[in-house]
Amino acid sequence: MSKYRVSFTAAALVPVDSVKLAKLYLELADWSLVRKEVLKHNTLQAKTQSSLTRMYIEISSRLKQLQDSELELLIDGSNQDQCYLLWLAVCRYYRLIEEFAVEVLREKYLSMDFHLTHHDYDVFFNQKAEWNEELEALSSSTKYKMRQVLFKMLRESGMLSADNIITPVLLSPLLARQIFKPSNSQAIIYPITDGDLGGLLTW
Repeated sequence: MSKYRVSFTAAALVPVDSVKLAKLYLELADWSLVRKEVLKHNTLQAKTQSSLTRMYIEISSRLKQLQDSELELLIDGSNQDQCYLLWLAVCRYYRLIEEFAVEVLREKYLSMDFHLTHHDYDVFFNQKAEWNEELEALSSSTKYKMRQVLFKMLRESGMLSADNIITPVLLSPLLARQIFKPSNSQAIIYPITDGDLGGLLTW
């Protein structure tokens, strides 16, 4: 079985820190140099060296999933587009989150069931854990933290309201063209219909 990464509990979307690292990478063009710079100057303003290192590893691992053109858009885009791009990076890096986005978030949206509950997540997680010993062995506190951080990511991304109502994405035409052409296969991680996506790509 492919390994599920659960280290996303270290940070939610953290757009401000993500943009800082993206800028550094595009300036230095070397992630090892970015790491040295971050650890030397505490760029992420962590309280301890260990938390700084952990935060850097998680955020940089996500950003490495984005192409340079996507990182440039992350830096220059609107706050909303930044969050959509970070959700894309998160889904590319954490298979569990990607599967939740596809199998639960978008499916509920397409079926016009807009209320996302903790029970929805728990059912999803338990089904995955039946086939994955590592997920099954996680402590209750870790499982709780995973759900908590995932829902926080969804709220930060603008795809979930404070009262857990799924909100359709409002992709800018520029972002839609950048990440979905020539293939719109990545659209399945967002609450958006094929029709709405097609309209954006024709702008």
